[in-house]
Amino acid sequence: MAITVSLVALFGLVLFFLLRSKTLGPGSAFIAVMFGFFLASTGASKPINQLTESVIDALSSL
Repeated sequence: MAITVSLVALFGLVLFFLLRSKTLGPGSAFIAVMFGFFLASTGASKPINQLTESVIDALSSL
């Protein structure tokens, strides 16, 4: 668990700086995929899924 959270923080930080510096490429895509993969294995995945479902429901009711 501690290793997964550390990798989420590491990949999230790297992705933040890549997006901020606008250096997007294949490396950035890999970082984004790995960030999502490790984020899905943490406890944050359930609230993120609930938020996504709520936004989709709100948009579909417009």
